[in-house]
Formats: sequence, structure tokens, C-alpha cells
Amino acid sequence: KQWYQRRVRGGPFTLVNTEGETFTDRNLLGKWVLIYFGFTFCPDICPEELEKIGEIIDLMDNTPEAPRIQPIFVSVDPKRDTPELIKSYLKDFHPRFIGLTGTKEQVKRATKAYRVYYSEGPDHAEGANEYIVDHSIVTFLMDPKGMWSCNFGQRTSPEEAVNKIVTKMNEFYENNR
Repeated sequence: KQWYQRRVRGGPFTLVNTEGETFTDRNLLGKWVLIYFGFTFCPDICPEELEKIGEIIDLMDNTPEAPRIQPIFVSVDPKRDTPELIKSYLKDFHPRFIGLTGTKEQVKRATKAYRVYYSEGPDHAEGANEYIVDHSIVTFLMDPKGMWSCNFGQRTSPEEAVNKIVTKMNEFYENNR
């Protein structure tokens, strides 16, 4: 079975967490992870998706014998999203969220590894801080080996996501005995 398994999403990245510390993909090994790319100035979709991830985490925490899942938010707007701003923003969603950002180049490498599209909108005036960042709307489930397991789109309900996560966890543990 292993001959066809390859990394579909994910890979090496180096970013900065909300405490200003270096954070890499290696920090996530050994954990189940839900990772979402967005930005704090997002008016509607990002807050809805982060709220949904919080609901998924709470449902999984109430699932007997299920491992804890680590939620991760990666900013695609390093120009405005400072570690401090991300830390404050994520307080509204779930206490276990880890927020990450970095330089423009670091964020570009992370989004490329996960095949996430993003494009900073045009500034309407020189030095303007009001713009929208267009980006993929997808949440990735990564297994404890750092491999992509599945993803969820905007229309996936928390309950559907939990069912899929439990299935993927069972498959993972069955295949890694």
C-alpha cells in the first residue's frame, strides 16, 4: 500500500507563532492537526470557518478515545497580521488555536507547500491598509506523521467533518499498527 502514498498537501515550513517564536512543521509531528489559511481582516468567511473549526474541536474532544486535535491558523496577510493581532483575533474562536505568520516569503513557501491560493487585493490609495486578500477556503487535516489526510470545504458541516476525521483516524491507526 505504501508505494502510492505521497504528500498531496503540506510540507516543510518555518513561520512565527503569536509569542514571536519560530514554529515549523516539525512542531506538529505526533499530533492530529486542522490547519486553515486566512487573514484577520477577513470580514466574513474566515471568522465563519474558524468558528466551525472550534466546533469541530469541541465535538472531537467529546468523542470517546479520540486524540486531541491541534487547530492552526496561518495568516496569508503578513503585511497587517502581526503575532499580537493574530493572538487577540484567535481568542474569539478556540483557546487551543495556534496562530502563525511570517515574512512574505515564509508565508509564500507555506502556502505553496499546502497548495493554497492567495492574492492580496489592490490598495485603493498609497499606504492604504484597507484591502481584501482573496484565498482558498479549505481546512486541512494532517496526520501525526505530518501527512495530508483529507480536507474540508466551506460547505462541510462540523458533524460531517467529525465523521470524516474519525474515519481517517481509524484508517491511520489500522494502517500504522
